[in-house]
This record gives sequence, C-alpha cells and structure tokens, in this order.
Amino acid sequence: MNTHRSPRVTFAVFASAIVVAACGPSDGPQGALDDEEVPAEERYGGTAVIGSIKDIPDMNALTSTETQATEMQQFILFVPVVSYDGELEPQPALARSWEVNEDTTMLTLHLRDDVYWHDGVKTTAYDLAFSYEMANVPATGFPNIAFWDHYGEGEAVDSFTFRVEMDPHADYMDPWRSFAPMPKHILGDVPAAQMAQQRFGRQPIGNGPFRFVNRVDGQSWTFEANPDFPEELGGRPYLDRLVFRTIPEPTTLLTELLTGNIDFYVIPPPEQVPQIESNSRTRLIHYPDRTFVLIGWNQKREPFDDVRVRKALTLGLNRQAMVDATLYGYGQVANTTVPPFFWQYNEKAGADLAYDPEAALALLEEAGYTRGADGLLRNEDGQTLSFTLATNRGDQVRAVIAEIIQSDLRKIGVDMEIQILEWGTLLDRINDPVRRDFDAVLIGWRTEFRIDDTDLFHCDRRQQPFQWVGHCDAELDALLDTLPTIVDRGQSGPLWAGYQELVSAQQPYTFVYFLERLHGVSNRLRNVHADARGDWVGVDKWYIAPGQRGMRTTLR
Repeated sequence: MNTHRSPRVTFAVFASAIVVAACGPSDGPQGALDDEEVPAEERYGGTAVIGSIKDIPDMNALTSTETQATEMQQFILFVPVVSYDGELEPQPALARSWEVNEDTTMLTLHLRDDVYWHDGVKTTAYDLAFSYEMANVPATGFPNIAFWDHYGEGEAVDSFTFRVEMDPHADYMDPWRSFAPMPKHILGDVPAAQMAQQRFGRQPIGNGPFRFVNRVDGQSWTFEANPDFPEELGGRPYLDRLVFRTIPEPTTLLTELLTGNIDFYVIPPPEQVPQIESNSRTRLIHYPDRTFVLIGWNQKREPFDDVRVRKALTLGLNRQAMVDATLYGYGQVANTTVPPFFWQYNEKAGADLAYDPEAALALLEEAGYTRGADGLLRNEDGQTLSFTLATNRGDQVRAVIAEIIQSDLRKIGVDMEIQILEWGTLLDRINDPVRRDFDAVLIGWRTEFRIDDTDLFHCDRRQQPFQWVGHCDAELDALLDTLPTIVDRGQSGPLWAGYQELVSAQQPYTFVYFLERLHGVSNRLRNVHADARGDWVGVDKWYIAPGQRGMRTTLR
C-alpha cells in the first residue's frame, strides 16, 4: 500500500504558477508588508473590509457557481479536504492523511477529529460522504461535476475515514483541494433538486477559520473569527471580523480604497493602477492568473452553429488592440483554455486566428452572407448577421471590450448590440441548461490546476451549468475522456497540444485574453500573500497593526 501526503511527481507540474506570481509589468511592491516587529500576540483584533463589484449570491459549496464564492468557501468559511502549499503540492487540511492502494483504484482519506461546525456539531466522514454523493447527483447542480469523472462509489468507513473508488488518473488529489463538505445534519434531508433554494446558501453554517455573522442581500457578507479553529490548521485568525462589501461601481470602489473605507479591492480595472500605486496609503499586488476572458457563442442558435461564422467573428476582432487598450500590459491574447504558465500550453494553437478582416469576410461569404449597400451582411433570406452580446454590469474592462467588439464587427458588416446585466441575472441566463437565453456572452473562466474542460465542451455535459455554448464533437470528447487518465507528461504532452489546436479550430469560444490578476490593498492590512491558488490564501494570518485599527472613517 502506498501512503500519500504530497505526491511531488504528480503536482510539481504546476510549480511555475507560484514561482512567477511576483512577476509582472510593474516593479512595485507585491503586497506582503509583513512587519516582523509586530509580535504574534499583538496581531489579534480589528476588522478588514473587502470590496468587490460582484455580489456573492450563494455560499453552499454544492450549488454555488461563482469563483469568488468558491474561494471564500475554500479559505474562509469551510475546510477543504486538502490544501495546496506554495509549491502547489497537497497538504493536510480536513484530511489529516490519505493513502491509495497499489493499483491506484482506491483512495482512503483519514479526517481530523477536532473540526467542528460552527453550531457545535463535529465534522465527520458522514458529512463528506453525504456531500460527495450529492455532488454526483445531477439534480443538485454541483457546477464542477467533472471533478468526479474518474471516481466511483464513496463511503464513510467510520466517523473519520472516507473511502472512494477511482480509476487510475492524473492529479487525483486536485478536486479535494477545492471541495469542502457541507453539514449533513442540516442539509441531509434536502432533496437534490431543492438544494440550491435552501436558506443555507445565504445563512451558512461553516467549519472554517471564520464563521458567518450576517448577510445583507446584494450588499455585504460579514464573518467573525472562529475562536475554536484547530491550532494545527492555524488556530484563531488574527482579524476579529472580515466584511465583504458589494460596490458595483469601480470608481466608488477606488475612492473607498484610497480613503480607507475598504482594505482589499478585488480586481480593479488596469487604468486605476497608477492611482493605487501612487497613493501613500495603498499598494498593488498582482500575479499571473488562471482566468481567461471569452466570448461564448450559443450554438443552439443560428448562425453560431456554423464553425465558419464563429471563426470569422474571431478573425474580425483585433484582440491584441483590446489587450493594449484595456489591460495596460497586465494580460496577453488567449487562444486556448490553458494558461501560458502551465506546462501544457501550446503557443501555436490559434496562431492562424490573428486579426484578419479580409479572411473573416471570405469565411462569411462561404457561409452564405453577402454585404449589402448599407454595409451589413445578409444571408440568402435577407436576414442581417446580427446578435446581442451579454456581459455583466460593473466590470469596466469588459464594458470597453464589448464596445471594441461591436466596433470591430461593424467594420465587417456584423450588427451587434450590447446587453449589460446584473451578475446574478447573467449567471441565471447562461447557467440554466433549459433556458440558455442568450446569443453570445462575454465572461471570464478560471481554470483549475488540474485542467479538465469536460464541463465546458463535452457532449454529455450539454445539460449541465457550465456547458454554456452547447458544443459537441466526438473527436474532442475522445480527448477530454483520455487526457485526465494519462499520468506521464511525455505521453500526454502531444495530446494536450493537439487538444488545444482542435479547440482553436472549432472555436466554441473566441478566447480574448489571459489576465494578470490585480488587487488594491490598504497599507494598514498586513501579511497579504494572494497568489495563483486564490485571493484569500492565508486570510487567517492577515492582520492590522495595533496602532492602525481605528483608522477607518466609516464602515457602511
């Protein structure tokens, strides 16, 4: 039997993600400001306020679909099964240790016996077994169901031992990094189809370093330090309270940061960077991100079911100009789902899709469109090539990108309207597999460290939340089924290269750019070390120096 705590060979493939996290177009401070002269016992106290343009509507890890929600569950409210260290290797969290059998077909997790739900009930393997089962029921709506494609039956052997069958596959511990069990004693009797409607999502009972205090719909979440959090997992956080505020206007967010009303500004638009860096009370932190921005073409609707049209629309967009005009050097053009700092990245994929309006028009002509006297493209029935692009309110960069897309496409005769929606409304429209009420969507996607695009593109996932575009291709499915099963990098490398070339050729998305992730941080908030693992890495060790805890003017 092989015992595994940190399978170095498997996970070392991702190490570059953290190594390069301090690189970027600026040589400014990276954000730690860890004052070693402040003794640990004096770091306790104070309230830190996070500001974001996006609300978090749901904190139930079985049903929430928003990246910020997932990370807050992972680092703030709940305890995932394992965590990643700075080298992106799995370390004990809720699982004290784990082991696999000789042929890697059975994973056994040994859980801690000192983690309690915030209502005083002990967290056990029965919570994990219940949550694993619910996450595998399609009616639950667990968004990352591809996590379990190579896993089978799971069971609680006893109160603190969970055992699960699996097919041998690469990076088998990665799903457990972001999977935190939910309390069976609260949700155990809830039917899967009703899980997303439970009050628990807005009034959660966690078991992590911070516990839920209050939720004001559309405005804020408030958490307080959990005094009983196990010492081996970090113990009581330094901060007394952590407040997450939704402020939908970037200009207001910047003002709140510069005047001291918030301490952590999530993803300011790049044009605000000079003000953040030049202000004596704030600093910028940044690192290469796993997020790419995309245009998803709804293939349930014409003309997006025609690959020639999708490719033509990509060729008609000057994506490099978008990056130059909006990201100020904090990003690069994307042609694939694989981040450039991952070993699988194929820089040749999509190289033939650089801005070329003439090639775009030739493809559209091939697809049956001709340009009229008014400059607009029409098909044989006289219908114009027109559609609506939806994106979310409050994201200044995406708003500008949408306008550039509109302008570029107008030049080749495509009539596009822009629709700006509230974040929750947009998610409802694209995530509901029955509704899917959109033509095209401009949105971001953050890939996992273990890349598996099954939820995005596999034919079998067309009725799942993240298969937004309804793409289906047998050759692509074969690669999606095969790639996760190959452990050897030399064997899988050529397949990864071919996979990216195939996705690029089929253009289910127009990939716009990969982001450098930016955050504005108040200098009174110390020991902030966000990196590619997530925004809230080490949040339990954030602190405010004793003499600065009363500096905030108001807390609204």
